[in-house]
Amino acid sequence: MQQAPGRSIFDGGLPFPLMVVHREALEHNVATMAAFARDHGMELAPHVKTHMSPEIAALQLEAGAWALTVATPRQAMAVRSFGASRIIVANQLVDPAGLAWAAAELARDPGFELLSFADSAAGVDLLAKHAGPRPFRVLVELGHPGGRAGCRSLEELLEVVRYVQESHGVELAGIAGYEGGLAGADEVRAYLLKLQDAVEHVRVRQPILSVGGSQWFDVIGRELVATKATVVLRSGAYVTHDDGYYRERTPFNRIDGELRPALEVWAHVLSAPEPGMAVVGMGKRDAPYDEGLPVPKRGGVAVTRMQDQHTVVQADGLRPGDLLAFGISHPCTAFDKWRVLPVVDRDYRIVGEITTHF
Repeated sequence: MQQAPGRSIFDGGLPFPLMVVHREALEHNVATMAAFARDHGMELAPHVKTHMSPEIAALQLEAGAWALTVATPRQAMAVRSFGASRIIVANQLVDPAGLAWAAAELARDPGFELLSFADSAAGVDLLAKHAGPRPFRVLVELGHPGGRAGCRSLEELLEVVRYVQESHGVELAGIAGYEGGLAGADEVRAYLLKLQDAVEHVRVRQPILSVGGSQWFDVIGRELVATKATVVLRSGAYVTHDDGYYRERTPFNRIDGELRPALEVWAHVLSAPEPGMAVVGMGKRDAPYDEGLPVPKRGGVAVTRMQDQHTVVQADGLRPGDLLAFGISHPCTAFDKWRVLPVVDRDYRIVGEITTHF
């Protein structure tokens, strides 16, 4: 794809559909979350599964990110190639190939730090089995009933903590949790209290308490200010925000400040086969649909359904060849559909590019 700097995306040189990244919104969001973490005495380890982009990761690191967070060993390998010196794998490391890579990378570079989660003796045993000369540092994960991974009680967590401390090749670094799946602020506060209680039982110097998600970081900022741990926030979706799922759920609906939607998809109308209906050349391969359908930027247009390569809209007066803009809902399933995205200024002139490495 030819993306000459200074070219408008509308001059006929680029194929559509096309997802673009708005530079001002992207830079604003990176700076806003860096400031939020700093002002609340937290470290920020943005979850780069959202974008898997070296260019965006560089912006986040330049803004002071303490680490970069990933979900899988494959992502950790990619992010290591971005230049990250500290990585959190916010998951259980069980894949033999991934464990072998991690052990080798720790041995190769004494300055490299890797943290991963554990919630069982079996998981700790896998880490110990594959450990090299430097131990794997782990955060014992506290979950909640109905949630994903994590110990389901403080007693169970403390058993895993003791097991880590008695194991060779594994070192306790602190506690981890994920509050994003909880229903409301009261549930989040109760869960954070359990995490604080867990940290009080961890006998390591300057333990880490890592929490994640982009829906409740305001509650985290208020509730975890007095903990003895280094609080590390793993939010990821903030970086481009959206016009749907996170627009409705961002903590900046409750506190001062704002995030701005940075992603937009442009596509042509292909057909207007019936009155009040049109088919747009953008589908599930081009825009996310798992947490809400794309959001039309033009009034009087409503998305009714998406298919692999088409989106059906309700609208009057559309003609084949008309160009429409759509905001997205849920950035974490937007970037993976594109390998190169143009970065644009407010006049839609190309000022750079974002590459992705999924």
